[in-house]
Amino acid sequence: MADKISREARRELLEALRDRYRGVLKSGKARILDEFVAVAGCHRKHAVRLLRRRQQPSAMQNSPSRRVYDEAVKSALIVVWEASDRICGKRLKAVLPELVAALTRHGHLKLDGEVYSRLLAASPATIDRLLAPIRSTAKGCKRRHAARRKPSQKIAVRTFADWNEPEPGFLEVDLVAHSGGSMAGSFIHSLVATDICSGWTESLPLLAREQSLVVEGLDVIRRRVPFPMRGIDTDNDSAFINDSLFTYCESRQITFTRSRPYQKNDQAWIEQKNGSVIRRFVGYERFSGSVSGQALACLYQAVRLFVNYFQPSFKLLEKTREGAKVRKRYSAPATPCDRLLAHPSVDESAKEQLKTERLTLDPLDILHRARDAQAALAALGSPDPTHGPGKESLDKFLAQLAELWRSGEPRATHRKAGTKPRDWRTRKDPFETLWAEILLRLQETPEATAKDLFERVKRDHPGQFHDGQLRTLQRRIRDWRQVMARKLVYGCLEQDAEPTEAVAVS
Repeated sequence: MADKISREARRELLEALRDRYRGVLKSGKARILDEFVAVAGCHRKHAVRLLRRRQQPSAMQNSPSRRVYDEAVKSALIVVWEASDRICGKRLKAVLPELVAALTRHGHLKLDGEVYSRLLAASPATIDRLLAPIRSTAKGCKRRHAARRKPSQKIAVRTFADWNEPEPGFLEVDLVAHSGGSMAGSFIHSLVATDICSGWTESLPLLAREQSLVVEGLDVIRRRVPFPMRGIDTDNDSAFINDSLFTYCESRQITFTRSRPYQKNDQAWIEQKNGSVIRRFVGYERFSGSVSGQALACLYQAVRLFVNYFQPSFKLLEKTREGAKVRKRYSAPATPCDRLLAHPSVDESAKEQLKTERLTLDPLDILHRARDAQAALAALGSPDPTHGPGKESLDKFLAQLAELWRSGEPRATHRKAGTKPRDWRTRKDPFETLWAEILLRLQETPEATAKDLFERVKRDHPGQFHDGQLRTLQRRIRDWRQVMARKLVYGCLEQDAEPTEAVAVS
C-alpha cells in the first residue's frame, strides 16, 4: 500500500504517538493503531513494530567508532605470526608474551606501549580474525602415509590407551622416508622421537636405513633430550625390531615396546610430529647422499630449538562419546619447554638449563637458519638452480616478514651393545688388494649397493671371487658407511658426545 503521507510527516507522527502508545491500556492502543494505520497507510503489524520501537539516535548523532586493533597492531601481529611459523590463534596466544619478549630482547621488535598492550590483550578469536585474510594467501602442506612391517613377538605390545599419563622420558620413535614417492634405490631416512608427556621432539638424518645407524641415532637423541630416556615405543619396522636395538635398550634399562601391526593410531603422537614437523620443514622431495644428510642435520639443529621452545601445541586430556558424537577436551596450548618446566618429576638442574638456554635463543635467527637450510635442501632435491640457498641477511629477513605472506608459501621445500667389537680375522681378506678401488667407486656413487659393487668386481676380475664372499663385502661396506655417517652427520655433535668404541673396518 502506498504511503498517504510523506516520510518526514510519518516520523513526526511516530514521535508524537509513541509515548502515548506505551502509556495506555490495550483498548487505547487499538484506537491509536487505527488512527496511525489510517493516516500512514501501512500494515497494522508494521505499525505495532514502529510504535513499540524505542527512538534511535540519528546517524549524525553517532560518534565515529574507534578501531581497537588498528594497522599497527595488525602489522606487529603478522611479524609475530611469521616468527612463530604460522601457528593458529590459540597456540599463538599461549606463546605470545614469551615470543614478543624474545623478539624485543633481540632487537627485532620495537613496539609502542599502547600497541604492545593491545597486542597482548588480543584474544585467540581476534588473532584468527585479523589473520584470516593473510592466511587465505599463504599455502600449506599435505600429509602422507608411511609403510608398516611385520612385527616380532619378542617385544611387548603397547596400544594408544596404555600410556596413562607417563612422566617425561617415554618416547615414540619412527622413521620418515625421504624417497620422493618411490621406494626404489637408496635415500635418506629421518629418525624422529617425541616425548609423550611434553611433546619434546628430536630428529636426525640417517644416510641408510640400517639397524646399527638407528642405534647410533637413538644414542645421540638420548644425550640430547633434557631428561633421562626411560622408554621407547616403535612400530614394527625391521629397522627397530631387531637384536641390536633390543640389546641396546636392555643394557641401558630402557623399556622397549612396539605398536600393534596395522594400527597407526597406536603411535598417534609421533605420527602427528611426522606431519607437523618433519614434512612441514623438509617436504616430500627425494634426498640421498652425504651432502643432503649434512643439510638435513643443519636444518634439524634449528628445527629442534624452534619447535621445542617456541611452538605451543595442544594435548588431548579427555575423550568421551555421547551416542554418535565424540567430545574431546584439550589442555591449554603450551610449548614442550613449558610442559617440562611445570612437571614435578623433572630435576631442578634440568629446569635451570632449559630457562638459561631459552633466554639466549633468538627465534627469528633460528627461523632464518631453518629457511636457509630449506633452500639448500631444495637445491639438492630440484634441478632448478634458482632454488639455491638464500643469501639475505637477518635484517632483510625481518623486514620481509610483514609482507612475506603476499608471495605465498616461503618454504623452499615443503654390533650388539655392550660387547667388544671384533678386530681380528680368521682368514685372509679377499678384498685387501682391491679395497682402494672399491672405496673410489663408493665415493663416486655413494648410493651403490654392496651387491652391485660385488658384481662389478667379479666382472673385472673373473674367477677370483665366488658368491659366498658377498657377505664379507657387505659387512665391510656397512662398517665404512657407519664411520662416514658418524663423521658427516653426527660430526657437529662430537664435542658433546660420550666416548664410544671404535668400529673395525678391516
